[in-house]
Amino acid sequence: MKRITITDVAKLACVSKSTVSQYLNKRYDYMGETTKLRIENAISQLGYQPNIVARSLKQKRSSTIGVIVANILHSFSTKVIRAIEDTCNENDFHVIVCNADDDPVKEEKYIQMLLAKQIDGMAIFPTGGNLALYDSMVKMNYPVVFLDRMIEGVNIDAFLLDNENASNLAVKHLVDRGHTRIGVVTPSIERMVTPRVERLEGFKKALKVHGLPVTNEYIKSMGVDKLQSGLKEMFSLCEKPTALVASNDLTLFEVLKFVKENGLNIPEEIEVVGFDDIPFATVLEPSLSFLSQPAFEMGNKAAERLLEKIEKRDVLFESEIHRFQPTLFQGQLPKN
Repeated sequence: MKRITITDVAKLACVSKSTVSQYLNKRYDYMGETTKLRIENAISQLGYQPNIVARSLKQKRSSTIGVIVANILHSFSTKVIRAIEDTCNENDFHVIVCNADDDPVKEEKYIQMLLAKQIDGMAIFPTGGNLALYDSMVKMNYPVVFLDRMIEGVNIDAFLLDNENASNLAVKHLVDRGHTRIGVVTPSIERMVTPRVERLEGFKKALKVHGLPVTNEYIKSMGVDKLQSGLKEMFSLCEKPTALVASNDLTLFEVLKFVKENGLNIPEEIEVVGFDDIPFATVLEPSLSFLSQPAFEMGNKAAERLLEKIEKRDVLFESEIHRFQPTLFQGQLPKN
């Protein structure tokens, strides 16, 4: 079959090729409604499909961004991706999503692949293991933003939660409920991942503010696959904790698994505060308290900033740290 071209559309619509091009690029400022309608009908009648590759080469833009997620299993990450996709869709941009599994080697491969595909920009949940690569993108003024994490000394905008305040809200809630022996479980902080480090530091600071001791035996920071043994050690103590803060959704799963397997009652024997609004929170009896991140707002703002950088590629932007405030929900899910 003969490939339908812009020339065919122009001929059928009785307009010039440049007018059809303006229509395809949504430049309607000096175009009458009847002209637009003729072009629209011609495109429909002929079944014309624009050559995206050719248009990208001509415009020197792919209208595509990449999102590299540290771990796509997190419910927070999924919501942020959805918000980014919504914002990009409104601006006629496509999104390629890559999952790095918190592996710097895998992250580097994805960054190099996306650069090779000449996509217009990236939103990255950084592993922190590719400092030279991050710096090289900054030096070439390549549009990029960080999400959920920031890297010290790297001049890239970061969009993340006020993690210390989130931990403070969790501890205050438990203290107000009468707890004095409060524990925390978090994934390993060996790689100094921002939310893990900040939430743990915020937890310790909050204990001190409320006049409570920082008990190392009540703190378990390790690989998620090892948390069951860590919780077993914690609950083998003579003075067990009466409340726990689970610093993300994956650690919350492990806590609830431990609670079920050991026949513990919530909140009579152990009260739990989780991070991120997990859908099943409301079907538990009693339902859990948790700290909600404004994931959709964070994703929208990060996408808007990235698109601004793409649009103003020649402008040198000063990096900013954008902090968002958490909300404590006591046994209920927020309404989106």
